[in-house]
Amino acid sequence: MASRILGIDLGTTNSCVAVIDDRGTVTVLASPEGERTTPSVVAWPAAGGDVLVGTPARRQAVSNAAQTVFATKRLVGRKVNNDDVALAARTAPYRIVAAANGDAWVRIGNVNRSPQEVASHVLRRLRAIAEAALGEPVTRAIVTVPAYFDEHQRQATRDAGTIAGLDVVRILNEPTAAALAYGAHRVSDRRRLIGVFDLGGGTFDISIMSVENGIFEVLATGGDSALGGEDWDRRMVERMADEIFDKTRIDLMQNPVALGRLREACEAAKKALSSERETWMRLPFLAQDQDGQPFNLERKLTRDEVEAWTAAELARVDAPCRRTLADARVTPADLEEVLLVGGMTRWPAVQATVERIFGKKPSKGANPDEVVAMGAAAYAGIVGGDDDGAALLDVTPHDIGIKVGETGFSVLIARNSMLPVRARKLFATTSADQKFVSIELYQGEHADVRKNRRLGQVTLDGLPPGPAGSIRVELNLTVDVESIMNVTARELSTGKEAGVTLRPSGGLTQREIVEIISRRREEESAAAATRPIDGGTLTRVPTRELPPIKPRGE
Repeated sequence: MASRILGIDLGTTNSCVAVIDDRGTVTVLASPEGERTTPSVVAWPAAGGDVLVGTPARRQAVSNAAQTVFATKRLVGRKVNNDDVALAARTAPYRIVAAANGDAWVRIGNVNRSPQEVASHVLRRLRAIAEAALGEPVTRAIVTVPAYFDEHQRQATRDAGTIAGLDVVRILNEPTAAALAYGAHRVSDRRRLIGVFDLGGGTFDISIMSVENGIFEVLATGGDSALGGEDWDRRMVERMADEIFDKTRIDLMQNPVALGRLREACEAAKKALSSERETWMRLPFLAQDQDGQPFNLERKLTRDEVEAWTAAELARVDAPCRRTLADARVTPADLEEVLLVGGMTRWPAVQATVERIFGKKPSKGANPDEVVAMGAAAYAGIVGGDDDGAALLDVTPHDIGIKVGETGFSVLIARNSMLPVRARKLFATTSADQKFVSIELYQGEHADVRKNRRLGQVTLDGLPPGPAGSIRVELNLTVDVESIMNVTARELSTGKEAGVTLRPSGGLTQREIVEIISRRREEESAAAATRPIDGGTLTRVPTRELPPIKPRGE
């Protein structure tokens, strides 16, 4: 019998794993410690030893700030010079550095590590939780991503699964998973229009979908893949640090340990203010002043203050919502229900904003931290043949096109096209006996191609000789149900398939994935060799062999 398929919500702040149990019920799997969600925090102890994941990593974050990483989902598929990455780096206690291709990685000790590698540790932890709860090995998973993730970010999520030894059966959009978990398709047989407002720790999505007879059809999706609870935390940290500096001239931004404590306190205060009007922040011996005297932070913080500090962040949800409604060709009055997903939807000002935009109180009938993983598990049941009660029809989140001239952008596949979708484009040679044609692919919504995301360069080589314009090549772009793109091409006069090389502008190469897995195995072996067992005796614990890596495209 094939192993079960896990449903995994790989979140910015917390992650969660669920499965369909033997009774056919979707169940969130708790860790041996009873935790139903796992903090997306990974730490490399300064003294060496096993990598820590989840709550153990968070507990030692203050004392090991430079080697404890969190919120790296926001770095996935992004360049280090991206404005949002630069903002995150201002308050991150760990170092964000540039990889050889310009991608944003993190520096741990003397090793640069990709966000995919960090995510793989969280995925391995979730896999271990599932295996302990189920009493059987699992190797397959449905992993969710923000609907607004682009091609690079989706592929990076797959790569994280590969590094973790998981076969990622399907990449599923988080809002769609949430709607499935809410059971929106089981309420009635009539057609219903619903919205899913998903504001989590690091990303924001809004999806408008039609539900009828068990068929989920996404009409339009939008969002901001660099907006989430981390921005509320960052703004609070910045304001508190500025306030402390103005009063004491103590610069907490240059003190990783103090910055880590302040960030932890701000996050706790934000959670408290979700239900209370005011709370106290107390941090004794936070830092030392210029005279070497200890500085103790004790301050009352109100919800009104935090709402004022974060008004700009909250305002950023408005435009994507209105644009997505327009793309779906519906009005707020047409929607029967708006579902809330993501931890930041607990914030009262967010709920009030949703009510203002959509003209109705949003639904809060499910745990926003668990609903996405539950939806992924429900979809795993559909994929595995255990449940045929629903079908999903999703759309492309961005325009996909080619560079024209110096700055032009020609769209081949429009955003919100039903998946799977295919487009073709004909090219002719511009000189005699031209050997190849190079085309640059981009993803985004700007007419100026420089403001869009470069997916890579397609090179069509091995063309037959001939006069200028006589050789024509057909380029085919296919985007599958997971929004993963495939490129093929052929020369029309002979029907011969042209050689196609897609050189991505970022992400991990196959060699880098293999190197990461090999390095991790070496590090685990070294940690196991010195791990105290049975009152201090040392033993070597064998590491589990991972399944062979499948080349992309198989």
